[in-house]
Amino acid sequence: MDATDDSSTTRVGLIGYGLAGSVFHAPLIAATEGLVLDTIVTSSPERQRQARAEFPDVRLVDSADEVWARADELDLIVIASPNRTHVPLARAALEAGLPTVVDKPLAATAAEAEELAALAEARGLLLTVFQNRRWDNDFRTLRKLLAEGALGEVQRFESRYERWRPQLKGGWRESGDPAEAGGLLYDLGSHLVDQALTLFGPVESVYAEVDVRRPGAQTDDDTFIALTHTGGVRSHLWMSATTAQLGPRFRVLGSESGYVKYGLDPQEAALREGLRPGDPSVAWGAEPEGDWGRLGAGESPTTGGGVPVETLRGDYPAYYAAVAAALRDGTPPPVTAAEAAATLHVLAAARVAAAERRTVRIEVPA
Repeated sequence: MDATDDSSTTRVGLIGYGLAGSVFHAPLIAATEGLVLDTIVTSSPERQRQARAEFPDVRLVDSADEVWARADELDLIVIASPNRTHVPLARAALEAGLPTVVDKPLAATAAEAEELAALAEARGLLLTVFQNRRWDNDFRTLRKLLAEGALGEVQRFESRYERWRPQLKGGWRESGDPAEAGGLLYDLGSHLVDQALTLFGPVESVYAEVDVRRPGAQTDDDTFIALTHTGGVRSHLWMSATTAQLGPRFRVLGSESGYVKYGLDPQEAALREGLRPGDPSVAWGAEPEGDWGRLGAGESPTTGGGVPVETLRGDYPAYYAAVAAALRDGTPPPVTAAEAAATLHVLAAARVAAAERRTVRIEVPA
């Protein structure tokens, strides 16, 4: 029997085959036991040729309407198209009775995210958001250190996604149209805020500096957010395309010790190079000892101070494994729509804080 005819497999339709679809979602879906990449939606002839070369057995269609017409032949929809399409496509997928994965951000506003969450709940369908950075190697390592109490009481969490890209690349991510939900605040900020909320819980106030630095840029490319969590931790988050000297990925300061980690998780680079999870020749998500972070107090990690902490392997495949388990066994989704909405509340507050040059308070549910 062909794998796609096996009732134990989940047939997946993927909408979008740009960066998100081709580099992240398609390879991770294909690497997940129980998931079969059945259909890819893209109207670009070039991307169709790319998809056919990488997945010879996949069905290629030009529009999402062709997916809705055969919704009964699919078990899961993954939306990896531009941000402006996330809400209408997710709504259509849920109304067609299909469990749905949406690339971050789920929506442009928290209200839209909450509406989708309500629709999914009313129809008894899975709705989850692709927040792969929860499975970065450094983030997994930091969670382990916090669980062990290695830092004592955490006082400040510093987190950065900084790049040196002084020239504009173009495309919808750099568009100034609010409908596109472009700019670094909604792109990298979605990851940074999600990580901060995952580690330290709800936020009561937000301060932000949202800047447009590069000539000709239409939307933010150098942004800072300061969060005060209800538990007292302060999160300082940087996202930038204009950083000539990169800071540490993490600097986390506690009452007993601090953890400093430089460099980025290697999984995105590996996926871009065509490497795949499950390849026995690849130590997936592993990094060399020289890139490990350091734990200590009163010492400079840049001059060898502190104790090196082995970095856990990054594990992006865990996201889709959790999606498969949720569909099969009814376990909780790896990321909930409510969590996505909470992140969007913070991003919206950051935009207001920057525009009005003030700290914005967020109402935290009792």
